[in-house]
Amino acid sequence: MVQLVGSLRKELADSLSTCKVLVVGAGGIGCELLKNLVLTGFKNIEVIDLDTIDVSNLNRQFLFQKKHVGKSKAQVAKESALQFCPTANITAYHDSIMNPDYNVEFFRKFVLVMNALDNRAARNHVNRMCLAADIPLIESGTAGYLGQVTVIKKGMTECYECQPKPTQKTFPGCTIRNTPSEPIHCIVWAKYLFNQLFGEEDADQEVSPDTADPEAAWKPEETAARATASEKDGDIKRVSTKDWARSTGYDPVKLFNKLFKDDIMYLLTMDKLWKKRKAPTPLDWHQLENSACPQEDSPVSGLKDQQVLGVWGHCQLFQQSVETLSSQLQEKGEGAELVWDKDDPPAMDFVTAASNLRMHIFSMNMKSRFDVKSMAGNIIPAIATTNAVIAGLIVLEGLKILSGELESCRTIFLNKCPNLRKKLLVPCILDPPSANCYVCTSKPEVTVKLNVHKTMVLSLQDRILKERFGMVAPDVQIEDGKGTILISSEEGETEANNSKFLSDFGIRNGSRLQVDDFLQDYTLLVNVLHTEELERDVEFEVVGEAPDKAPPPQTNQEEVNSITNGNKDSAQPSTSSKAPAEDDDIMIVDSDEEEGASSSSATAATSGTKRKHSDAETGEASTKRPRTDQLSAAAAPTDDDDDDIIALD
Repeated sequence: MVQLVGSLRKELADSLSTCKVLVVGAGGIGCELLKNLVLTGFKNIEVIDLDTIDVSNLNRQFLFQKKHVGKSKAQVAKESALQFCPTANITAYHDSIMNPDYNVEFFRKFVLVMNALDNRAARNHVNRMCLAADIPLIESGTAGYLGQVTVIKKGMTECYECQPKPTQKTFPGCTIRNTPSEPIHCIVWAKYLFNQLFGEEDADQEVSPDTADPEAAWKPEETAARATASEKDGDIKRVSTKDWARSTGYDPVKLFNKLFKDDIMYLLTMDKLWKKRKAPTPLDWHQLENSACPQEDSPVSGLKDQQVLGVWGHCQLFQQSVETLSSQLQEKGEGAELVWDKDDPPAMDFVTAASNLRMHIFSMNMKSRFDVKSMAGNIIPAIATTNAVIAGLIVLEGLKILSGELESCRTIFLNKCPNLRKKLLVPCILDPPSANCYVCTSKPEVTVKLNVHKTMVLSLQDRILKERFGMVAPDVQIEDGKGTILISSEEGETEANNSKFLSDFGIRNGSRLQVDDFLQDYTLLVNVLHTEELERDVEFEVVGEAPDKAPPPQTNQEEVNSITNGNKDSAQPSTSSKAPAEDDDIMIVDSDEEEGASSSSATAATSGTKRKHSDAETGEASTKRPRTDQLSAAAAPTDDDDDDIIALD
């Protein structure tokens, strides 16, 4: 007769009390998961989270209370979980899992790792660390009513990076600066403007009219005289937006007339841009002030954040936010910078006002602060129940692993609506590793197309190796017979190379680079394919990736966008310069898979999204097919939000 301890077999209960597990993330899923673990019988738990508690966390992260605001999530989660089980041994780290202190040896001390993360960069890193340590990983994510749990085991299943994820949706600079056609273009512009005026200036986030726009047939030296400027200070040819703003004392009226009158009049001189588009209409502060309607400032019914102000109302909001932000900047002292945060009221007011004024200029319907915040912060609704369901599924999959039943583990999808079999939870057989994965194959190798005469070593390090291939501290050696070290992770060793071009080191078409990241115990061979025919604003391409392999997007499906615990690929992208390029995805299917059926057919997909479709005649679900995202991918991991819309954790 089987001996039970509670609802578990005695052998499994004993294993739970002795094994050591790691929980990465202590937010929405993390709080539910930590509670589940201690109540199930896990005694040795380590939890790590970099964040501190915000007021907006309290509606669903139930281990936190108002008195905990500002404190470490990991530490408070530990203290609260111990109230459920005082005999548990919980270690909390208020730190980033990507810190070099948490190396492969750190991971090897665990029997199981469980992710409750909110960004792709950290997920990629934990995936690689678990592969290097050969430790099972349970990955999870939620978005609104949707959720997913899957198990990753080296050599047995797909790793997190086996299926290429949809890349962040970006917009050409000339669209942002010259010809916005959607509200998101104006919101991106407003966030760029915030950084140009108050934050860290970035040459790639310029907001003035783009004189290099290939669509505009005009000569700047001739048309400059045609652009009438109301302020000499507002000349478009100034070197630094921030320096000019400081010279005016951050005068809101001068800023307004420069941005929404002078720059727009300058755009109008680019005749060709407006032959097939509706031309923008410049705004003048003094004219708006004189013609302002008193009713515009009167109270409007409904929630404040969901009201759409009039033009003069946004002018006043712009003035107030500029005055507040400039005061904050002055208080911080010389050389200080502000960082845009959707939860900082003056910063959010500024982006709301600036983006709406630009929308009005370009004949778009203006948006409420609520809508602007949703798009600017990549926010999607978070539901506590979804987090609880997913956390429960994580523990169930963990029990299978500890019972030695990896073959019975599944990828489980939580859907918004019941499928044809009236089920919300849909299990799928785990896919085997992809033969083309550049992470978990025995000899990872990629081919990168770039211009060796224009690509600098720093771009190779930051944009390609770190941002695109998820490395933390790469070392690069050229296979040139000499063993030339191009990039070293040791500080100061190769910094002199950063501003040089790849061609300066003899790198040409067909060159091979051996890249090692010792922190991740990861090696990648990079084949260089030289080209001078990349599209404008494209620095490099990974050969063989989307869109070459991507199937055509489906247009008749609603809630199957790649989603994440913290981001949704259909959400509008964040453009904060501080935001990592993180979004990530989970796969959603809307029908059951027969027990024993394989989902390996989806491995050809270039998006991480899987979905079954129904047979037109029988209505039964057939083999899964991949689909690509219809809308833009999220760029940046999002924290939490307040009011009526909440970012996922």
